[in-house]
Amino acid sequence: MILRPLLSLTLGLEAILLARTLVLIALIPPLVGLLPGAKATGAGASAMRTRKPSGHDIALSLGSSWIFALGGAVVIQADGLGLTRLIHEPGSPWWLAPLEFVGVLLLQDTLFYGLHRLMHHRFCYRWLHQGHHHSRQPTGWTAFAFDAGEGLLQAGFLVSVVFLIPLQSATLLALLLTMSAWAVVNHLDPAHESESPRSERLGGWLIGPTHHGLHHRRPGRNFGLYFTFWDRFCGTAEPSA
Repeated sequence: MILRPLLSLTLGLEAILLARTLVLIALIPPLVGLLPGAKATGAGASAMRTRKPSGHDIALSLGSSWIFALGGAVVIQADGLGLTRLIHEPGSPWWLAPLEFVGVLLLQDTLFYGLHRLMHHRFCYRWLHQGHHHSRQPTGWTAFAFDAGEGLLQAGFLVSVVFLIPLQSATLLALLLTMSAWAVVNHLDPAHESESPRSERLGGWLIGPTHHGLHHRRPGRNFGLYFTFWDRFCGTAEPSA
C-alpha cells in the first residue's frame, strides 16, 4: 500500500524536476548576461548560447533526478505521517525564515566542502564524482550531472534536513529554488561574468561561474559550493579566483 503512492509521487516529482531543469537552463544564462559588467555580447556570449550539452551530462542529470525525486517522495509521505520537522502553520516570527535559510546554506556549504574534497580522493573519485567532471566545458546540464553515489549523498542531505531541523515549508521551497538556480549559475561560461578574474560579488566571498569554472579546469582547487571562506581557510583557493 505504501509503495504505490510512493511510486506515483516519485513519477510526479521527476516530471517537476525535469521541467525545473529545462526552465533554469533556458532562463538563467540570458538573465546573468543582463547583470552590470557582464559580457553579454561578443564571441563569449555567442559561444555560451550555441554550446551544446554532452549526451553524457544529460543522461547523468536524468538519472540523478530520479534519486532526488524519490527523496522528495519519501519526505512528502513522511510529512503526511507527521514524521518531519517541517512547519506549515503561519505565525512564526518574520526573522525566523531568513535565519533558517542562511543557516541551512551555511551547513550545506560546510558539509559539501568536506564531502567534495573526499570525492576527489583517488579512492572515491571514480565511483562518486568522475561523471560530474566528464565535460571539460560545463553547461547547465552539468549542474545536475551526478554519479549515483554522489546523487544519493546530495539528496541525503536535503532529506536529512527536514527530519532534523525545524523549517518552515516556505523556507524549504526557497532553499530548493536557490540551490537549483545557484548550481546552474556556477556552471555557466565565465564569459558571462565581468572582465576581472576576481568577478564574484561581495568582495569575493560568494562563489559564481569564475570560481567554480576554475575548479572544473583545475580539479584540485576551489571546492566550495556557495561561499569561498572554506577554500580560503583550508588553502585550496585558486589564487586567480
